[in-house]
Amino acid sequence: MRLFAAVLPPGSVTAELATATSALRELPGADELRWTARDGWHFTLAFMAEVDEGTVRDLTTRLERAAHRTPPFTLSLRGGGHFGDRALWAGATGDVAALRLLAARADAAARKAGVTMEEQHRHYRPHLTVARGRGEPDLKPYADALGSFEGTAWTVRELTLVRSNLPRSGVPGERPRYEAVGSWVLGGGVRVPGGAG
Repeated sequence: MRLFAAVLPPGSVTAELATATSALRELPGADELRWTARDGWHFTLAFMAEVDEGTVRDLTTRLERAAHRTPPFTLSLRGGGHFGDRALWAGATGDVAALRLLAARADAAARKAGVTMEEQHRHYRPHLTVARGRGEPDLKPYADALGSFEGTAWTVRELTLVRSNLPRSGVPGERPRYEAVGSWVLGGGVRVPGGAG
């Protein structure tokens, strides 16, 4: 199964970003972009691609340890940017160092569990992808328009393991479906039912 470790922003935070990105959809060429669905917005910490079923138990044990070793921290969405002509994203501010540490721990947990990582370990750049492009239009005007966005801060309290179910129907525009398969409270605290974070 295709898995990744992530931080999932609460609904109130993604609602603010949805309002900001709705204005971007009015810009020239916006219909050429593939806009990511709000329920798929997340900060990927470690992308694991295909993980063998037999590895999942060890992986989840190691991710739980990584979460317990990392205290809760504060983040907010701020600004935007782009990776060439491939991805338009919203950035993060707040305790980004803690987010990077959690990403490094999630990456190490996957490697120690024997997961073959698709990407080489590199400096983690926190971003939440809002749209994908294929060379047209230029993403810089969209990133500039998102540049002044600043969302409300929230406390990150969980590390989540997410399964990515790729489209199979062949219907144009169909997107991957994301399913949380596990989550662990940061700092080893007790999960509060209905708590966001």
